[in-house]
Amino acid sequence: MRTHLMMALSTAALLATTSAFAQAPQPNQPPQAGQPPQASQAPQGNLERLGQFKTTGASPNIPTIPQTGPKADAIKRNLQKIKLPAGFHIGLYALVPDARHMAVGPQGIVTFVGTRKAQIYAVTDRGKTGVAEEVKPFASTINLVLPNGPCFSKDGFLFVVEQNRVLMYPAAEFFYESPDVVAVPIVPQGELIPKDEESYNHTARVCRVGPDNKLYITLGQPFNVPAPDKLDLYKKWGIGGIIRMDRDGKNREVYATGIRNSVGLDFNPKDKTLWFTDNQVDGMGDDIPPGELNRAVKAGQNFGFPYYGGGHTRTDEYKNDTPPADIVFPQVEMVAHAADLGMTFYSGRMFPKKYQGAIFSAQHGSWNRTVPVGARVMVTYLKEDGTAEKSEPFAEGWLDENGEYLGRPVDVAPLRDGSLLVSDDLAGALYRIWYDGK
Repeated sequence: MRTHLMMALSTAALLATTSAFAQAPQPNQPPQAGQPPQASQAPQGNLERLGQFKTTGASPNIPTIPQTGPKADAIKRNLQKIKLPAGFHIGLYALVPDARHMAVGPQGIVTFVGTRKAQIYAVTDRGKTGVAEEVKPFASTINLVLPNGPCFSKDGFLFVVEQNRVLMYPAAEFFYESPDVVAVPIVPQGELIPKDEESYNHTARVCRVGPDNKLYITLGQPFNVPAPDKLDLYKKWGIGGIIRMDRDGKNREVYATGIRNSVGLDFNPKDKTLWFTDNQVDGMGDDIPPGELNRAVKAGQNFGFPYYGGGHTRTDEYKNDTPPADIVFPQVEMVAHAADLGMTFYSGRMFPKKYQGAIFSAQHGSWNRTVPVGARVMVTYLKEDGTAEKSEPFAEGWLDENGEYLGRPVDVAPLRDGSLLVSDDLAGALYRIWYDGK
């Protein structure tokens, strides 16, 4: 019954989306609220065939990523250097090339892992042993561009945000075994941002399905600090901000602005507020400006960029301009240049009570600091009123005493058993952190 329902829903979504294919997009105009996105003129590749539930002829035998050998052994040795609170442990969960943001399936069957290349990986722990047995490419017959950000709806629809497209995969957790998987372009190629604004920088998108059942997407702007003549265009499209839309791509709107490059967001399950990290301006010195952990309580809020480079630090480029009067400053100012990326509210029960409801976030590590910082997992505790209390390191040691990176954490995601996954795009791995009190 559930399979038939999924098929019906996916077909309906496909028909709703393909109804937008009749018109070409107008240049530099985002889809308006209440209207579906218009189709790009770019070739759709296998999407049309897959949307008709037809095979591409690809071999069903998908090559898997080896999970043992010298690399796995070396990573396990490095993990012995990671410092955690008493009673916590960390182990290698899976080798996943270029592992970035993660989406744990609501049924606990598959974890999907995005990359900044051209693959998404499906990771499975069939025996529930705490170590994955199989890692293989997902939807390998679809050409992808920077599929960094996967996220799930509670009813099992997987969304993947690429550089300039959003695909929706119905029942991905059940169809992942095949190289051919139906994918619905809810935002067709070339319509997430203007094609002329495509960049190699700050294009790692992330997403979440909110408590309002809408899809939220971060859109980093590509510059260190943009020129004034870019601001109107970026505000219109939500570049340097967060956008939201219905799950079929309709009713797109800009939710938040004044954000330089957010690569992590999640909703507080208690009060439904949206929290997100933001990476701040480079080249201002080792200790300024701070990284940010922000809280959005409603649509339309402005978080200060480019007038502020991070926290209360004004940018040199806009220091003589009057900033908007209603700027929202961060809940937490993180250490400068640590590159705060993925984050999640911990809703599990395995960890002690002090961590339940807290925010775990990944610091990727600095690239432009004379003394490197970051490469760790942080925890932020909240007050009773839902605001931030304090942040502190939770797992660290991927940056050694010589300033060399042994790993660079990207994202964090809880598994159904309450343990916490950490992705690492330098080592090409997922780690699992668990608690047993020993």
